[in-house]
Amino acid sequence: MTKVKICGLKRKEDIEYVNKYLPDYIGFVFAESKRRVSVELAESLKKNLSPEIKTVGVFVNEDLESLLETIKRLSLDCVQIHGDESSMYIEALKEKLKGERKIEIWKAIRVKDGDSIEKMSEYNVDAFVLDAYIEGAYGGGGKTFDWELASKAKEYGKIILAGGLNIENVKEAIDKLAPFGVDVSSGVETSGYKDGDKIRDFIYKARS
Repeated sequence: MTKVKICGLKRKEDIEYVNKYLPDYIGFVFAESKRRVSVELAESLKKNLSPEIKTVGVFVNEDLESLLETIKRLSLDCVQIHGDESSMYIEALKEKLKGERKIEIWKAIRVKDGDSIEKMSEYNVDAFVLDAYIEGAYGGGGKTFDWELASKAKEYGKIILAGGLNIENVKEAIDKLAPFGVDVSSGVETSGYKDGDKIRDFIYKARS
């Protein structure tokens, strides 16, 4: 079954919603964004998170030592690398995490065209998050991209589809691509805040 990630949690109400409807993953954004949270706030929110839900930290061009400190402090299950990080950066991170409990590394790819997909071959990671390319932004734009490109991406590894997903299109996306996971943020919000009913409906549609 396709995994579901609800990203950009920042309030205690958001934690209550996900505890009720149990997505597979939730995401805390530590990069520049309207959904950005401090490590202190994420730590406070995570204390009340259901242990059934895995925690993903989203980072953009983060200093490696700072990243490792956050992973350790929050006991993150996954790290989503969402900037211009090189394959060398990923390999250095993997080396630093050796001997620790298993922490997944996901690399976000901003999909513009076929060249974006071919770039995936440079990385050896646990999964790829495919998001729409938006000039001057690293994600979170709520825009879809050509899903035909996503189907080609599957040869490079597990695919987590992001970018413009919502209650209306998530079932079509899963039927068409059968991705490892789907990742939603603005698609389950109303007026910029997470909406419990939309989270419930999104998860239901993704799992039906």
